[in-house]
Amino acid sequence: MTRQISRVVVAGLDDVTLERVPAPVAGPGEVLVRSTVVGVCGSDMHAALGKHPFIDLPYRPGHEVVGVVTATGDGVAAVAVGDRIVVEPNLYCGECAQCRAGRYNICRKLEVFGCQTPGGLAELFTIPAGRVHVLPDAMTDTQAALIEPLATPLGALAKSGDLHGRTVAILGAGPIGLLLLVAAKHRGASKVVVTDLLESQRARALRLGADAAFPADSADLAERSGETLHGPADVVFDCVSRGHSLAQAVDLVTKGGTVVVVGVGAAGTTPVRVDLIQDREIRLVGSLMYVADNFIEAISLIGAGVVDIAEFVTATFPLHDADKAFAASRDPEQVKVLITVAGS
Repeated sequence: MTRQISRVVVAGLDDVTLERVPAPVAGPGEVLVRSTVVGVCGSDMHAALGKHPFIDLPYRPGHEVVGVVTATGDGVAAVAVGDRIVVEPNLYCGECAQCRAGRYNICRKLEVFGCQTPGGLAELFTIPAGRVHVLPDAMTDTQAALIEPLATPLGALAKSGDLHGRTVAILGAGPIGLLLLVAAKHRGASKVVVTDLLESQRARALRLGADAAFPADSADLAERSGETLHGPADVVFDCVSRGHSLAQAVDLVTKGGTVVVVGVGAAGTTPVRVDLIQDREIRLVGSLMYVADNFIEAISLIGAGVVDIAEFVTATFPLHDADKAFAASRDPEQVKVLITVAGS
């Protein structure tokens, strides 16, 4: 009889269930991985609500996944059985112009493991061996669960230029915004202000090193931010990409400055003053995911204790309570919800 495993399938925020499927087998160039910890991402929330522009329901989540290699397919040499790994989930063709230029995060045929393909929120999964990074022995699974979330801000920072001595505004104090704060301060930003609607998240931002944290709906946000930064921000990171956040970003950034769009926006029109972008020579750039260098740096920073894990991991659920984990993740007071997977 074919062995069966449990895997999460999401048809909606109120329809998160376990399905039983045949256990996968590692093919050539692949590894078979036993999941240990999986993070629930903001993108998972958007998808479950039917609001993600690039994820269709139903889908099988799990792109923030940590696990242990249990088998290797033919041709796999760099990863061995027993290695603890974290998945780098962007699946790329390797042949298009973007891939050949090393920008495989924007591959023309890009798919994301756990978004457009079945992911790691399962007892077992297979993935190409080149899409995993072996973890240091001293790193815990909980620490490792923040590697993928941290790699996204590091990818965004790579598009903003050298931050040393520069001022930064971050819109949104969710997991990505808070990790961006930590990384920006580590990179030498002179002052960083953060905005969020929730007082608790603003307080968390202050504990993590923000020089000031303001309500996102402040009518005088530009003035208050300018008082802290001694003028407009050199770089603004929009980790919200909702409503008027991009217009806010344009209002907060200095002439000749940079706005980096990090959050996944809803499909449709976002109001923004194009005339100001032109007149002030504002550099507006999107940032999608990461490449291997960002993952390697994330592993190094977390291993060095740069990220205060206790400020980020706010709830943990077992696999059989995945529905409760998704429900909890909808609570804006949560930062990072993890799902643990028992040995399979």
